[in-house]
Amino acid sequence: MKRIALLTAMSIISVYQALACTNLLVSKGASKDGSVMVSYAADSHTRYGTLVFMPGGKHHKGEMIEVREWGKERFLGYIPQVPYTYNVIGNMNEHQVLIGESTWGGLPELIDTTAILDYGSLIYITLQRASTARQAIEIFTSLLDQYGYASSGESISFADPNEVWFMDIIARKPKYVNGENTNKGAVWVAVRIPDGCISAHANAARITTFPLNDPENCLYSKDVITQAREMGLFSGKDEEFSFADTYGPLDFSGMRSCEARVWSFFKKHGAEDMDKYIDLARGENPKNRMPLYVKAKEKLSVKDVADMMRDHYEGTEFDMTKGIGAGGNEVPYRWRPSSIEIDGKKAHNERAIATQQTGFWFVGQCRGWLPNHIGGLFWFAVDDAGTAPLSPFYACSTEISDHYRLGNGSMLEYSPTSMFWLQNRIAQFAYLRYNHIGKEVRERVDEHELNMIKAVAAADAQALAAKQKKAVEMLTEFSVNQANALFKKWKALDEYLLVKYMDGNTKHQNPDGTFKNNGHSTKIPPQPMFPGYSDTYKRAVVNEQKR
Repeated sequence: MKRIALLTAMSIISVYQALACTNLLVSKGASKDGSVMVSYAADSHTRYGTLVFMPGGKHHKGEMIEVREWGKERFLGYIPQVPYTYNVIGNMNEHQVLIGESTWGGLPELIDTTAILDYGSLIYITLQRASTARQAIEIFTSLLDQYGYASSGESISFADPNEVWFMDIIARKPKYVNGENTNKGAVWVAVRIPDGCISAHANAARITTFPLNDPENCLYSKDVITQAREMGLFSGKDEEFSFADTYGPLDFSGMRSCEARVWSFFKKHGAEDMDKYIDLARGENPKNRMPLYVKAKEKLSVKDVADMMRDHYEGTEFDMTKGIGAGGNEVPYRWRPSSIEIDGKKAHNERAIATQQTGFWFVGQCRGWLPNHIGGLFWFAVDDAGTAPLSPFYACSTEISDHYRLGNGSMLEYSPTSMFWLQNRIAQFAYLRYNHIGKEVRERVDEHELNMIKAVAAADAQALAAKQKKAVEMLTEFSVNQANALFKKWKALDEYLLVKYMDGNTKHQNPDGTFKNNGHSTKIPPQPMFPGYSDTYKRAVVNEQKR
């Protein structure tokens, strides 16, 4: 009997309208330490945040993988397992190969209802098999050619210690014969991001025209243009063909809710003047496409990338801490739906990189100056990046913390030992008074992450001095211990915040952080502070009461 390995993963909504997920791509020459970095926020209102862990090793002849659609757990089929697979922690494997994604949907007729591999399954199967980013692209595309592509349009990030690639992909137009698709696979283009440059994708196809004869820097499916011609979507010269405009044309939402996130990253960290693309970010001009990548204004640290994942358009005209939508406490979040219609009038709420429905997010570092068992560093967090602290996990790790493990709670089952549920408790409370509670949480996040950067440097040095087997043991222990310590620290933070900020008040504290008492009893505080509301909110209330 054939053995069956079950491929499991976390939740996702793979529809364009969900506006889910953001990736930031940083080439080796654009990073301060020479690492290649990719960040990814996996955003969905049904996603439960856990850390994927797939131990590497040998597999029996005839072993099969049971494929279930990522998140929905819908059975798709079986594919053969390979003789040996690599260790996978999150979205990074032991060879420092790193993969992220964002969904953009695209043309509805380009969906294969008989395919076996959805993009989530492809990501994790590829990570188990690829030792470089280029090989990952080859494996990813060859698998879907063989078994079919069961998803809509996607942008995929592929990285290793030397390169970072940007792919746009969508299914081939199905041709069914007796219920079977004879035109399996996908059309796609993958572009290598030049050294010294940064890129991003956020639920909108972004590759327009591309070089046709430069395999060192651009790869593509042989039929990416011919399919468009056959479908009547394109009739120009090959060199004029735009993948994004053909297979994923922009609408208002694609510009204002998706490309605006890329614009914000480029504006803050790119060397190019991004003000000339403001009409695109506003959702006004789909023809004013931004470049796929830009030169970095300055070299980025891992902390820079992490903090960009916390962006709410601060300092731009889309700043979500401003306006009546932010309420009385400068809350940079807008509950769904994003569109508003009332009294015959319409409005639109912004969609920033940081968002409340994030299941998990990461910043992966591929560090080529270190051996693979030390170089692969996966900074991981659950829930909204705005309030969630990253914890370092080495990609060589042979176990993970139970607080992040799949099966410890779910979106329908609360678990007091789950980091996802603990982090959600803190985030939900911070949303009540973001300019006070959220501010303090962010201070704690920054303190933690800066300490972890120092701790990682020390762990690197210790691992370099040890033989590989011992180093893997040390780095596994480090990863687990740091995650466990963070959970303990965050549990104390949750309790502290409730005591300090209950009922819209703020309790007074001593210089050492303890709470002041009323001078008569250690159990009773003095009258608390009443911080009130922002000036914008006060004016709105006054104006309303004048009517």
